[in-house]
Amino acid sequence: MSVLFSALDQVMSVMHLSYLMLGVVIGLIVGIIPGLGGIAGMSLLLPFIYGMDASVGLGMLMGLVAVVPTGDTFTSVLMGIPGSSSSQATVMDGFPLAKKGQAARALSAAFLSSMIGGVVGAIILSIFILVARPVVLAFSSAELFMLTLLGLSVVASLSGGSVYKGLAACGMGLLIGTIGGAPATGDFRFTFDIDYLYDGIPLIVVGLGIFALPEIISLLIKNKSIASKGNQLGHGLGQGLKDVMKNLPLVGRSSVFGSLVGAIPGLGGSVVDWMTYSFAMGASKDKSQFGKGEIKGVIAPESANNACSCGSMIPTILFGVPGSGSAAVFLGGMLLLGIQPGVSMVSTHLDLTYTIIWSLALANILGAALCIFLTRPISMLTYIKFSILAPVILTLILFAAYQATRSFGDFMALGVIALIGVFMKSANWPRPAFLIGFVLSAGAENYFFQSIQFYEYSWFTRPGVLIIGALILCGLFLPPLFRKAMRKRQTQEEIEAAETVVNNFSLDIWIAGLFLMVAVVFGYQVWGEQTLTSAFPLIAVALLGGSSLMVIINHLRHRKLIETAEIRQGLVYIAGFFVMAILYFELGFLTTTFFFTLLFIYFFARAGIVKSTSVAVGLLVFLLVMGRLMSVDYPEGLLDGYVLAVANMI
Repeated sequence: MSVLFSALDQVMSVMHLSYLMLGVVIGLIVGIIPGLGGIAGMSLLLPFIYGMDASVGLGMLMGLVAVVPTGDTFTSVLMGIPGSSSSQATVMDGFPLAKKGQAARALSAAFLSSMIGGVVGAIILSIFILVARPVVLAFSSAELFMLTLLGLSVVASLSGGSVYKGLAACGMGLLIGTIGGAPATGDFRFTFDIDYLYDGIPLIVVGLGIFALPEIISLLIKNKSIASKGNQLGHGLGQGLKDVMKNLPLVGRSSVFGSLVGAIPGLGGSVVDWMTYSFAMGASKDKSQFGKGEIKGVIAPESANNACSCGSMIPTILFGVPGSGSAAVFLGGMLLLGIQPGVSMVSTHLDLTYTIIWSLALANILGAALCIFLTRPISMLTYIKFSILAPVILTLILFAAYQATRSFGDFMALGVIALIGVFMKSANWPRPAFLIGFVLSAGAENYFFQSIQFYEYSWFTRPGVLIIGALILCGLFLPPLFRKAMRKRQTQEEIEAAETVVNNFSLDIWIAGLFLMVAVVFGYQVWGEQTLTSAFPLIAVALLGGSSLMVIINHLRHRKLIETAEIRQGLVYIAGFFVMAILYFELGFLTTTFFFTLLFIYFFARAGIVKSTSVAVGLLVFLLVMGRLMSVDYPEGLLDGYVLAVANMI
């Protein structure tokens, strides 16, 4: 109990609260921009927390991850555009309420529901920590390795219409994660004599490349403001708060359910809002108003999605198996801060565990309060044309990526991963599975060789290993069986419509073929190495190659094409990114950023010269200030020396 209150004392310190509030503000802004979500936002924060005190860095990360599901409510209610996958159900009744002039009512109800859901989720997380502590302490490396595989299997089977795509994405992430030195022997793998690859590809680069850049490219192709036309907020802020108080049992049920679903790796926010929406509809006496502006249709999913974010921390903290994509990046942040999840979190670092719990609860309260009191000014951000925001966000992404190793390789790796991300996004391949596979790769390999070292091959017969192995088989085979049963109930038209979206022959074949080629090349590279160097990569190669081959075989029967114009435009943007990366090092990072921002906003966003210059100068000042604060030496190139000389004179 003393640890619990000492953690609260740490959380209430001025330093922790300041960084927690900063994370909350960033999370709200990131949540407003559709598509970016917690993964991109947390990836942006990682370079800033490097070297921080562990508790302060955790506060900043938790501030962001807790409120992204709150911030994305603005676009869901005001524009009918889901800010993320976890806010899709909110659109069903939130947007109709906005059309009726009751947007303020819907927003206030959503924010208070989110706050309660987040606090309930934090309480359930603390209960799980207490109850599961003896179990975690009893686990050996063999059980932890199997738990990692369980998390990957669930992510793969639940992250898309095809389990083979999910397995291939996990396998690709695992394999990319093995680049660099082998933890057991120190031998270098898959470096191809490129110096940058000897230390592996940083998590920041992978997170930003697989999620942030593809989303920015997608929004730029549309070239619209987040809201093409808006709805008036109207009145009813107080009424929305009263609605929540009248429906507290619904809020409680949805919060508890969201926490439990969030604890299942790979399930989380993609389904919890729809499940709680269905529960709310089923429990209602009058179902006719759902979809037309029923406030319960806002309260239920908003209570659940914030609780779900807390629930995803349960497997992350206890076992080092992230429950979602955001949790995967959070896991990487913990490692950057020198914190090892798992046994140490419930033994030697129990104070940090409670710091996370208190920070989650407090961040949800602060985020909801900010949203309620600043609803009108925050909602105005949704009317800014995205092409004006794009250079700012791109600069932040490049700044964050450059902090990984501060080399040209960071930009090149970012572009290559982004290219994979564009293809995967266009073909509906599960990118969270790729990211989670990458994050878990190093830990899984460590558990694997420790199991062999301690138990040789007898660890396969341990009772815990056998039980978790059975759960893995259930996780792989049961979801496809459920989908097959549901498919029998669909009409022929629904089946054909689903296949048109899922079965993209050209792209699926290209992606699966690329992944298969990677498996062959990497397998050839590591074949013949000593066992502890090659064993785990070969497991990843087998998973990647086998599932990619199954994707190809499966899709040879479905030769359906989709529109590829957006893909072609995406490739053009990626090519432009590589050109920009070269200019950053030839002309200088600061100079290139200034002129790129100025010209992009002036010509592409068609803003005036004053607005274009103001944004460009603002970005330049930001980079100069951050360079001083973080002791960053940007690539100077030919021109940046003059810019820095002028800045030093000022």
